[in-house]
Amino acid sequence: MGKPAIDYTLYLVTGRELVPPGKDYYESLEESLKGGVTLVQVREKKVDTREFLEIARKTKEICDRYDVPVVINDRVDIAVAIKAHGAHVGQEDMPIEIARSILGENAIIGVSAGTTEEAKAAVAAGADYVGIGAVYPTGSKSNAKLLGVRGVGPILSVLEGTSVKSVVIGGIKSVNLLRVLHGAVSPAGKPVDGIAVISEIIGSQDPKAVAGHLLSVLRSFYNAGPSSKSSSLIPEFFKSETSAISPTYLVPTSPDSAHASADTIKQHAAHLLTLVKRYTPMVHQITNNVVINQSANATLALGASPIMATAAVEQEDLAKIPGGLLVNFGTVTDKEGMLAAGKWANFNRKPVVFDPVGVGATGFRRATAKGERDTSMTVRDFELTIPAAQSELLDTWQATVIKGNPGEIASLLGTTEVQSRGVDSVGSGFANPAEAVLTLARRERCIVVMTGPTDYISNGQTVIKLENGCELLGNITGSGCMVGTAVATFCGAASVDALRTRATTEEAKVGTLVDGDMLVAAVAGVLAVTVAADIAITSERVKGPASFLAQLLDELYALTPEKIVQMGKLALVQV
Repeated sequence: MGKPAIDYTLYLVTGRELVPPGKDYYESLEESLKGGVTLVQVREKKVDTREFLEIARKTKEICDRYDVPVVINDRVDIAVAIKAHGAHVGQEDMPIEIARSILGENAIIGVSAGTTEEAKAAVAAGADYVGIGAVYPTGSKSNAKLLGVRGVGPILSVLEGTSVKSVVIGGIKSVNLLRVLHGAVSPAGKPVDGIAVISEIIGSQDPKAVAGHLLSVLRSFYNAGPSSKSSSLIPEFFKSETSAISPTYLVPTSPDSAHASADTIKQHAAHLLTLVKRYTPMVHQITNNVVINQSANATLALGASPIMATAAVEQEDLAKIPGGLLVNFGTVTDKEGMLAAGKWANFNRKPVVFDPVGVGATGFRRATAKGERDTSMTVRDFELTIPAAQSELLDTWQATVIKGNPGEIASLLGTTEVQSRGVDSVGSGFANPAEAVLTLARRERCIVVMTGPTDYISNGQTVIKLENGCELLGNITGSGCMVGTAVATFCGAASVDALRTRATTEEAKVGTLVDGDMLVAAVAGVLAVTVAADIAITSERVKGPASFLAQLLDELYALTPEKIVQMGKLALVQV
């Protein structure tokens, strides 16, 4: 009899102390199994051996009725005594090699790993899976090192080309599951094999329903699978034996035909303006104090409905309204609102546009947006590297689009190739801007928009160059912020249209972060502002920055799909 095949999709770690009043642990366990739990780990830290043995024995009896394997935390002797399928050991527990010698070659042995070095050691020692975390703070292990969602990818890279499986653990709940699944992917496209959950199931009054919901999201995510298309636009340094069909699990875009040519992309982008006016999507904006009025007016001019709400207590309700969310932290005074808004937007599958204004200006901004990075790294060096201090915003929620100037993009990449002065980018820019946006898009698993005299947009597969806009855009306050507003507006329209018109089953929807073609929406947002600027500058009423801003708003109001098609200048870029 060989080693059993294990389904790691929904891995329950027990915690009897979390069972709510009025419920019995064994009753809760059986309900969770009925809900779809695929693997159970018995974890007991505060009982003597005899009691642990009895709990493990009864747990295995129940799990056996549902053909669900059982592993034991730490105690290899208990695993042997009840004939468990294996054991899970921590970094300070029994070495894998010794556990293997006791349990046998066919036993399933997992090990906790919070660094790439620990993952490499686990692979070398013959582990069957690694438990990666903690992803979020967790009450089950108060001293757990916080890895963050974006710290999982480099560890998964260690597992590429091996048979070692992976689960993520630490504070994973229904509200952040999609963020975890979307972000816990290696740069080459390898996702985790499952999630380990404790309190979300054990602490529930209805474990069957909670487990069933988690499993439906997981199955939908995995069934969506990798993109079947490859692209010559992907540089060689992204490719590996596991990424021949990469990138995988990125932000939704349309099939290849929608991005077949620059003209096709432009036509789709222009059509989105019609949808903005048809649906008048609500565009929720947490933006900087300098541009609140201007951003609201730009939203109205395009045909959408702005709301500028920053209080954290409002975000759960606002996220239920279809549309788009813009988080712009030019003046970082509403961090708790930003954290809550993005989290609930992800939960409600609503697009999130992140504009890290002036991210490189101060240490506080860097730490809030993404954590400090080694500034000696180049774009290529950063492919598999993770910062010591994890992002607060970008670990809490998944951005659909990141929009920034070259200095802001460089700061997020961790390179000094482009410098910032306050909120402005200085110098000549990236030597290879197309590679920069493609790199960040793949690393952050989102659309990246880099604004400047020439704008660049990438979804990690395709790179698009746009060459509209005029010099006076650089002479008015917040022109870049206006682009962020426009991108959020068009993303909101694309999302609303997809929700209303596409025949997508609920089962298929629950595993995706957002519906609609977000690449085309990002292109549409940039074109709307820059084409309107090109028209505004020709007006006789424009005498300088003040009259230009007024005329720009007028031209946004008068913009039509035909003007975008006629005047839009864009091209596909080969990296």
